[in-house]
Amino acid sequence: MPLNRFAPDRPATATLVLLASLYCAQGLPSGLIAHSLPVLLRQHGVDLTWIGLLKLLALPWLLKVLWAPWVDRIGSRRLGHHRGWILPLQGGVTLGVAGLALMAPQSLFGSGLVWLLGVLLLINFAAATQDIATDGLTVRLLPERWRGLGNSLQVGGYKVGMLVSGSGLLLVIDPLGWNLAMGLVAGLLLLMSVPIWLFAESRQAPQQPALAETTLGPGLLLAHYRGLLLQPGMLAWLLVVLTFKLGDALGSPMIKPMLVDQGWSTTELGQLTLISSLVGIAGALLGGLLYARLGALRALLLFGALQAAGIAAMALLVSAGADRPLVYAIALFEQAADGMSTVALFAAMMRMCRPEHEGADFTLQASAQLLLAGVVGASSGALAKWLGYDGLFLLAGALGALVLVAVLPGLQRVRH
Repeated sequence: MPLNRFAPDRPATATLVLLASLYCAQGLPSGLIAHSLPVLLRQHGVDLTWIGLLKLLALPWLLKVLWAPWVDRIGSRRLGHHRGWILPLQGGVTLGVAGLALMAPQSLFGSGLVWLLGVLLLINFAAATQDIATDGLTVRLLPERWRGLGNSLQVGGYKVGMLVSGSGLLLVIDPLGWNLAMGLVAGLLLLMSVPIWLFAESRQAPQQPALAETTLGPGLLLAHYRGLLLQPGMLAWLLVVLTFKLGDALGSPMIKPMLVDQGWSTTELGQLTLISSLVGIAGALLGGLLYARLGALRALLLFGALQAAGIAAMALLVSAGADRPLVYAIALFEQAADGMSTVALFAAMMRMCRPEHEGADFTLQASAQLLLAGVVGASSGALAKWLGYDGLFLLAGALGALVLVAVLPGLQRVRH
C-alpha cells in the first residue's frame, strides 16, 4: 500500500485539530443516545420496552456499508469531496439536537416519544454517513507512520464526545434543565464544525478520478467490494479484523454485572466508568505514539497480548470486589490495553484501503468487526451463567491470545 502522497511526513497541528473535532462531534449524539436518554426516559416513567428500542437506532452504523461506495464516488466540487458530505451532515445533526433542545421534556418523553425516536434515527443516519466521509478523509490526510496517532484522535475524540453528552449531560441537566443542557450540546456541535469549515480540501487532499469506478448505478456496490476482496492477502487480513477483538467482546460485557453482584453501588460504578474511560483515552493516545515506533505488526501483537491479559486478569476480581485498589488497577489496565489495541487495529485497517476507495474500504472492515463482536458479546451472559464469571474471563483471555497465533498469516499481511 503506497503512502499517502497528499500529506506531509508529520501531520500539521491544524490537521490533528480537524480530525479530533470531527470524531468528537460523532461521539456527542452517541453518548446522548447510549448513556443519557435511557436514564432520562426511565425517570419520566417510559416503559422499558421503548427504552430497549433505543438499540435499534444504531442500525445505520451497521448498514452504512450498503451506501458507503457512493460516499466515495459522489462529492461536491464547490465544497470538496469529503467536506461536501461532512458539512451538511454535521449541520443536520446540529439542527436535530437543537430541535430537541426547543422541546419540553414532558412532551418529548410522553406523547412525542415516537417523534423523538424518529429524530434520533435521522441523527444516527446522518452521523453514520458522516463517519464514512470522515474515515475516508483521515486515510487520505495521514501518512502510514502517523495513522496510529490519527486513530488515537478517532478513539479518544469519540470517547470524549460520549463522556460530554453522557456523563456530562447527566451531571448538568438538573441544575440547568433539559433545554439549556441540550442547547449546550448543539452549541458544541456547531463549534466542532469550525475546523472542517476552514479546511481547504481541494488543495490538501485532491481527488484521483482515474483510480475510481466510473459507474454510479447499483453495480457499484458489488464492483467496489469485489475489488477490495480481490486484493492479495485481503481474505486473510479480514480474518484478523473479525477475530482480533473477540476476547474483549466476550468478556467486557460482564465486568459491571460482576461488580454489581459484589455490592458495588451505581455511584461507585459511575466513578469507575469515568476514570477508566479517561485512562482508555490516554491508552489510545499512547498506542498511537507507540504505533509510529513499533510498526503495524509488532503493535498488533503487543497490544493484542496486553488486551488478552487485561480481560483474563478480571478473573482475579471475582471474589475480590471489596479490594477497591485491585479492582481499579485491573480495570484501568484493561481499559488502557483496549484503547491501545483498538488504535493499532484501526490504523492497520487504514493500510488496506485503496486510493479513492478509502471511506467504503474502511467501513466494510469496521462493520465486519462490529458485527461478529456483537454476536459474541451477546453470548457472554449465557456463558457467565454456565462457566461462572472467572471461567468466562479466563476463556475470553485465552481466546484473545489464541487469535494472535491463529491469524498470524493475516497479521503478516500488514507488512506489505
